[in-house]
Amino acid sequence: MADTEGSPFGGCLEKLKNYVRTRKGTILAAEILISFIILICYAASMYGGYSAVAICEMVFAIIFFIIFTMELDKQFLVVNWLWSDLFRAAVGAALYLITSLICVIGGAGDGARIAGGVFGLLAGILFAYDSYTIFLEIKSSRQHTAAPTDDKV
Repeated sequence: MADTEGSPFGGCLEKLKNYVRTRKGTILAAEILISFIILICYAASMYGGYSAVAICEMVFAIIFFIIFTMELDKQFLVVNWLWSDLFRAAVGAALYLITSLICVIGGAGDGARIAGGVFGLLAGILFAYDSYTIFLEIKSSRQHTAAPTDDKV
């Protein structure tokens, strides 16, 4: 295998390989891949307007993938990245489920639209699972501190 230490992208490739092996990295990579598949299906259908959801969710997943891979979430502390990622995944799950149900129910005669809808339902489940894992991570990282109960005002 080629030695990547001398190349300018060697550190980035190692970070990428290591991050994809984590659970969160695998989920984000799967979200990007399934969004791309859905984009292709909707682009091939007669109604290409549904591809906007796939484009937006794929772009947001790529952005968060880069941020978490390069560990930029530890450098930019102004943004709460866990809550932002939870919002992204929850909205993605809702949008995919809604648009996919519309496509599957009303897609008679348009095979590409129905295929995009079926993949969209799978993406909705994947995004919902991502939301669930992020919620568990937020829940476990919260520190419960008791409020002071002294009577002094």
